[in-house]
Amino acid sequence: MPGPLQGVRVLDLTTVLMGPYATQILADYGADVLKVEPPEGDGTRGIGPMRSPGMGAIFLNANRGKRSMVLDLKRPEARAALLRLAENMDVLIYNVRPQAMARLGLSYQEVREVNPRIVYVGVFGYGRAGPYGDRPAYDDLIQGATGLPALSLMAGSETPRYVPTTIADRTVGLSAVGAILAALLHRERSGEGQSVDVPMFETMTQFVMGDHLGGRSFVPAEGPTGYARLLAHERRPYPTRDGHICALIYSNQHWKSFCALIDRPQMFASDARLASLTTRTQHIDALYRFVAEQMTARSTAEWMQALEEADIPCMPMHTPDSLIDDPHLRAVGFFSQVEHPSEGSLLSMAVPSTWSHSQPAPARPAPRLGEHTAEVLRELGYDEAAIISLTERRATVTAVAKGAA
Repeated sequence: MPGPLQGVRVLDLTTVLMGPYATQILADYGADVLKVEPPEGDGTRGIGPMRSPGMGAIFLNANRGKRSMVLDLKRPEARAALLRLAENMDVLIYNVRPQAMARLGLSYQEVREVNPRIVYVGVFGYGRAGPYGDRPAYDDLIQGATGLPALSLMAGSETPRYVPTTIADRTVGLSAVGAILAALLHRERSGEGQSVDVPMFETMTQFVMGDHLGGRSFVPAEGPTGYARLLAHERRPYPTRDGHICALIYSNQHWKSFCALIDRPQMFASDARLASLTTRTQHIDALYRFVAEQMTARSTAEWMQALEEADIPCMPMHTPDSLIDDPHLRAVGFFSQVEHPSEGSLLSMAVPSTWSHSQPAPARPAPRLGEHTAEVLRELGYDEAAIISLTERRATVTAVAKGAA
């Protein structure tokens, strides 16, 4: 079944994770994504573990469904080839600073000259108009700049900590997908292509402060920043007699049911702290501490059964290893074993959405470096002599041995 973006062509100049994650989603949705890599390849190719050089685990996951072409864009022959590609592309996405694209002669104005309908998308650190506009950016820097380590300290961590996943790269990547789809819809309605910037700093500021703008949502302020429930020191998985459990006792009914579970049914009516969501939020640390004390009395399995029967939301606390074996994910077929032509058997993750008519799915495995260079150049009309010439001038790499970088 063709994906919903079948026929959409994406020229992917991104590396590492933020941009490649966005284009992985577009590829899963059925777009023809052409990944243009420098001669040394995307840096994530070298992040292990791996079975073959240049085919690291993160790269395999973030670049499935794409074709790989090598162009050294610092060479005029390669730039000319890229502009020929851009003539028939719907989207061009990059994640270097805009100044770098201008130095390469690939600014929006220059690309627009060959394709006025193109959606030209930049995912980079900071909005161009501000004083940070020239700065490089990475996930850790943006996490710090938008307050995530400080929030961990406020929530009880002994030291500021980055979230141990690339939350900025992936959040901004998802935002880029939305921006691209909206820009394509606008083009379908108006006939107009356009340039779209998706800066990390501003995107993650909205992401974080949507929860934590707090009292400063008002002018003058009605209180401090921060959402008390999320910052509560006791907001953590609860220790049980033999492990941990994740439970959220949130609504009036949840608290009434929990009080009954611990044989204190009168507590819900008599404890003023439980009267409403507002009063519970005001006393949230003490209430979470109270729940934590109760949880130690039973095993995780006992609590899971009791909470589920009381219709109180709960889940086990997975590790990455146990998550792979989760019975729900197994039942919906989220993880599956696939065969890669050079890397052998791999564990693949399904597209997490379910569609009634145009179900997205990965179209191909992650490519070896330059695997499709010659194929794409032939599509552009380059003959064999021209392809050999580009290779000899080191403007491109046309082939790799099986399993090599």
